[in-house]
Amino acid sequence: MAQGMLVFIISGLVILAYCSQASNERTYQEVVWAVCGKLTGVLCEVTIAIYTFGTCIAFLIIIGDQQDKIIAVMAKEPEGTGGSPWYMDRKFTISLTAFLFILPLSIPREIGFQKYASFLSVVGTWYVTAIIIIKYIWPDKEMTPGDILTRPASWVAVFNAMPTICFGFQCHVSSVPVFNSMRQPKVKTWGGVVTAAMVIALAVYMGTGICGFLTFGAAVDPDVLLSYPSEDMAVAVARAFIILSVLTSYPILHFCGRAVVEGLWLRYQGMPVEEDVGRERRRRMLQTLVWFLLTLLLALFIPDIGKVISVIGGLAACFIFVFPGLCLIQAKLSEMEEVKPASWWALVSYGVLLVTLGAFIFGQTTANAIFVDLLA
Repeated sequence: MAQGMLVFIISGLVILAYCSQASNERTYQEVVWAVCGKLTGVLCEVTIAIYTFGTCIAFLIIIGDQQDKIIAVMAKEPEGTGGSPWYMDRKFTISLTAFLFILPLSIPREIGFQKYASFLSVVGTWYVTAIIIIKYIWPDKEMTPGDILTRPASWVAVFNAMPTICFGFQCHVSSVPVFNSMRQPKVKTWGGVVTAAMVIALAVYMGTGICGFLTFGAAVDPDVLLSYPSEDMAVAVARAFIILSVLTSYPILHFCGRAVVEGLWLRYQGMPVEEDVGRERRRRMLQTLVWFLLTLLLALFIPDIGKVISVIGGLAACFIFVFPGLCLIQAKLSEMEEVKPASWWALVSYGVLLVTLGAFIFGQTTANAIFVDLLA
């Protein structure tokens, strides 16, 4: 399924680059504003804010999951034992890490310094994939896989996987600034770059997912590293890399969400940014603190990352399919007289297909969330 969706994912990135160049805008939301108008632009900004907020919650849950295993090794306590001291409690360790590292990294106005951690994050990602593949090829004796399903239980299960795929491949919100930061931002060159990047990402995801599933079968945890025993040192290093990656990713997502909230607030107040610089620092501090505390509070009481990803995965489908599709339709409608009829109809039809696919994934995800809550 992921291979088939990759075509649409890559095309969405190319469409955004094309519309960015045509509109001369440099961020995702500004492109949607310029191409699709005010209503769609505001809807896009609100969606970005919700998505980045939910992703920050997921990041904090990931930190807690990995810390639980690392602390169990350091304390030399068997898994599942109760009566741990207060300083080993999950809520305390997540809060301590968040206040010590994430909050200070989230306060600055710019995030350029984050580039120095990017290399370690990439190395860590490849290390995690390599460890999972190695553990599958040379498994530990105590690892016994559960039932290995050779086909999905139903089509519903296939559709339920779509939000997770969208969450994993969603890089579209940050793709527009990246495109404009190229020395020579050309759509053709960009197409080659994103194709190579998505193929690499697909290899990492498939290597991790397939080998992790074959190692543990149906008993595999949604966070595959949690399926391995705590005392495995190679996996412990992988968990440390994941924590490092998340610690640097949270401030970036928060920065994107804060920028959207800032833009919405200033437009609501009718104040251009350059006329309100004096109060920017106070406003930024307040926005950061409220955002941080709310995400931390929700992460402490939502222990299952699968629930968070199922919701924000539906929103990711909007960034991958719906908004790029709308941009393509609107851009081609405005160029109707300049494009050949056959080409015009083909591109508009493809835009409609993207919007329909994204709306389906988002609607299916929302319906699932509602029904699960009702049944619970």
